[in-house]
Amino acid sequence: MAMHNERRTGLSRALYEEFRARIADGTYAAGTVLPSTRALAAERGLSRATVTLVYEQMAADGLIDSRAGAASRVAAGAAAPVPPRRARAAATAAATVTATAAGGLAGRLSRIGQHMQALQLADPRPTQPGEIDFVYGPLAGRDFPTSTWMKALRAVERQRMPRLEYEDPRGNLELRRALQKHLSQSRGLTCAVEQILIVNGSQQALDLCARLLINPGDQVVVENPGYRMAHHAFEAYGARLWSAPVDAQGLVTQQLAAAGDAKLAYVTPTHQFPLGAFLPMARRRQLLDWAARHHAWIIEDDYDSEYRYTVRPEATLQSLDAHGCVIHVGTFSKTLSPQLRLGYMVLPPALAETFAAARRVSDRHGATGMQRALARILEDGSYDRHVRRIRRLQQARQHALVQALERHLGPQVTVQGAASGLHLVVWFKEVPAALEPALVDAARACGVRVYPISPLYLPGTDERQANPAAGLVMGYALLEPDTIAAGIQRLAEAVARTRPGQGG
Repeated sequence: MAMHNERRTGLSRALYEEFRARIADGTYAAGTVLPSTRALAAERGLSRATVTLVYEQMAADGLIDSRAGAASRVAAGAAAPVPPRRARAAATAAATVTATAAGGLAGRLSRIGQHMQALQLADPRPTQPGEIDFVYGPLAGRDFPTSTWMKALRAVERQRMPRLEYEDPRGNLELRRALQKHLSQSRGLTCAVEQILIVNGSQQALDLCARLLINPGDQVVVENPGYRMAHHAFEAYGARLWSAPVDAQGLVTQQLAAAGDAKLAYVTPTHQFPLGAFLPMARRRQLLDWAARHHAWIIEDDYDSEYRYTVRPEATLQSLDAHGCVIHVGTFSKTLSPQLRLGYMVLPPALAETFAAARRVSDRHGATGMQRALARILEDGSYDRHVRRIRRLQQARQHALVQALERHLGPQVTVQGAASGLHLVVWFKEVPAALEPALVDAARACGVRVYPISPLYLPGTDERQANPAAGLVMGYALLEPDTIAAGIQRLAEAVARTRPGQGG
């Protein structure tokens, strides 16, 4: 009996210390409802008497409020205040340094882990009421084809599957067949179904390419400025980035001869991100010739090719490739929703099996239901009708943005990238690049959120100096024309405050 009581005391003490620690570090915030003694006892395999003893002790110590007939809750003031995200990250980093110095880490990070540790996640602040946000990336929820999508999902759910099993890591066969036809009609791609790999958005595609095609120390050609999330994917696996300049026609392919023994090039030829240039046919062929001579891979990111306003569709690199070196990457994040996590790769035949095996190892395959729903709306024409509708909406929004910039800022700005896409780059001739952060802050004070272009340039390179003016990447997919006009009027006020000599 004494041994039994001793064991019970040890279990109750361990549970008490666990709850006290979680309350102290804010995991269980003030007001958090705790499980009932019966539920917790069943979950932990303890007697109800042991759990009741712990709750009574926590109530006596002021950690929880416990009343008969009511759920137990963490008491006000019992939990430590939760610091802001940046302060929390700084505290975590400091604790890591301290633990490392004291030899307190359980093990060491891999080289990839160290690269990941060095990357800082974005710290998005929520949009305030009345604030106008020119962010690039999100789409307006009101534009999503809800009824069409729900109809497709319901139809899929009514089809009872004979076997619930892991699917082909390349993705649902119905979707790959529908996508094969769609890409042939819309982008002129010719490929076998086996070359198509469904992925969780373009970022997973880039991660697979980095993991399978480059070794630490390999050189990768990237556009500068360019898509920094792609750069991070390559850097995480130890790649050395070779900065390729961009002009009004996109990647300056004439300079690729200086790229040495680069193993891979990442490009956005249909709508260069962020400057919006369209790579002409001559440069496309130069890029393909360079890759063939150097036995290098090309990743063609076709991220928003559906939004063409004043340019005709050009042949993709994949359709021009005679050497099997182009990996074509696309996504539905810019037409449906980034929350669906639906993207695709069209792989050279020599890579198809390897990438499918890597997908199986990493996460087996994507969610099947949404893939089957997407297949249905591709097959019945609903997706094409949606794209035509949303293209008209986005073109009207872009037109409103260009008109508002002309009306309120006129000769003070230069607009770049209006031929296609979901964003513009706006250069402010009278505001030097060094004042970009001040312009962003002044706009925020005027009730507008804008985003500087400088972070999209590779650190330590000279390309940013090519345009000494402040620049903003301005998205418009979330906004309606009247809101866009109001936002630019506020931005003009912020520009006036920021110009040198204004004292703002």
